[in-house]
Formats: sequence, C-alpha cells, structure tokens
Amino acid sequence: MDIVVIGEGGHGKVVKELIHSRGKDRIIGLLDDRYNHLQLVDDVYTGPISSAHFLIDRMKELKFVIAIGNNAIRKSIVNKLGFPRESYISLIHETAIISKSATIGHGTVVMAHTIINADAVIGDHAIINSGAIIEHDARMGDYVHAAPKSLLTGAVRAEEGAMIGAGATIIPGKNIGDWAVIGAGATVISDIPSHMTAVGTPARLLMKIREGCETT
Repeated sequence: MDIVVIGEGGHGKVVKELIHSRGKDRIIGLLDDRYNHLQLVDDVYTGPISSAHFLIDRMKELKFVIAIGNNAIRKSIVNKLGFPRESYISLIHETAIISKSATIGHGTVVMAHTIINADAVIGDHAIINSGAIIEHDARMGDYVHAAPKSLLTGAVRAEEGAMIGAGATIIPGKNIGDWAVIGAGATVISDIPSHMTAVGTPARLLMKIREGCETT
C-alpha cells in the first residue's frame, strides 16, 4: 500500500516507524506545512498539506494517515481536505493485541503493546498510544487520543476529541465528554463534562477549555 503521512513532528516520527515495521507498505509522501511547495526527492513527495489534493488525483489506491498528536488539528485537516473516510488507512502495530470483536475506524493509529478488548469501538482518526489499554465495551469517538499507558476500563465512553493523558485511568462505565482533557496519571471516578480539564486522584475539574481546542 502506498501511504502519504501528514505531519512530520514527533508523532509523525513514530507513525513512520510503525509503517516501516509493517514491511508491506511504502511511504510515498510526507506532507507538512513547513514545506513551501511540492517536490519529489528520492521517490518521496514532500510538500505542504494542501498537496494532498494533487497526489490523490494522480495516484491509484493511495492512502493517507494524519500523524499529528493534537486532536483538534487532526479534525481541522480532515475537514479542510474533504476526502472520503475510506481515503485514510488505519495502522496497527504488530505487537498490539486486538479482539476480533473490536471495531477500529478509518485513519486510527494503534501503537506498540496496546490492548483493545472485546466489543470495544474506536472511531476515526483516533490514537491508541504505546501501552494503552481499551477494555471491553469501551467506546472512543473520532479524534480521541489515549496517551501512553492510559486505561479505559469496561464500558467507558470517551466522546469526540477527548484527550486521555499518559497513565490516566477511567473506572468502568464513566463518560468523558467531547473535547475534555484528562491529565496524566489522573483517576477518573465520575463523569467529566464536555470541554473540561480534570486532574488528580480522584480527578477533579480544573478548568473549561475553549470549544474545538485541546490542552495537553
């Protein structure tokens, strides 16, 4: 599969290594707005993100992945490009353990040593980062990021754009509202409203964040 990676920051480095580890895909494009124009160097296109339109019009069976950790930016790029959801590939590291009954959306990246258990549902353009665990019947909306070693226990719901910090734990059946942020190491024992930041053990509400934005 020919893949174009959008984003060349730190998360982009990890995504590129994941692709290379699969051994069956080829990176043919690296798009980031630090580039001023599209060019072909050593069989790889580099250029601004808007160059994606040029590439998709000229190449068959091309897939994209947005390798940017910020949830709001991923959503903004998806909206601006306007591509069908099938244009995005889901990438799963070979060490991830995925239940056969789990569902993973388009454009989602599942990193090394993660676990996604029975009947979990993961939306589009989500990130399941290294060592994260998504337990049975959990629901993650589009653009959610479960940071390294975070734990969503059984039947947890994390709505669109929620950020679950590194090492955070959400106890069973709790809801994390859309675009909420859970701080690193927090233990969530009650529902967290949309657009709120929660930190600590047990987690307490800290602040409200502006709609459509993300604090990490």
